[in-house]
Amino acid sequence: VEVAESGGGLVQAGGSLNLSCVASGTASAINDIGWSRQVPGKRRELVARISNDGITTYADFVEGRFTISRDKHTVYLQMNSLKPEDTAVYFCNAEFLYCADICHNLDAWGQGTRVTVSS
Repeated sequence: VEVAESGGGLVQAGGSLNLSCVASGTASAINDIGWSRQVPGKRRELVARISNDGITTYADFVEGRFTISRDKHTVYLQMNSLKPEDTAVYFCNAEFLYCADICHNLDAWGQGTRVTVSS
């Protein structure tokens, strides 16, 4: 399974961006797909995730500003009311089940898309 993100960019504080993530490849099932973010010198942190039956989870700092949605293996992160502290590289990951002789739960990550929010 490969994951590809798009939609990052430069936006002013208070603006919006819509990130997209496409998971593709061979898997028995693609389960949760999530967005995390990372700034230099800090740990990667979860932003939001969505299960394959639409159950969503958000980090506390989202505070209702972001919405994650899913259409099969494509996941969107609509980010509104962006703040300078939202500046980070945003990564998408897909949890999937791969079965050959036995089944493995695996995790695929994209290369990230940069979001910069100016004040």
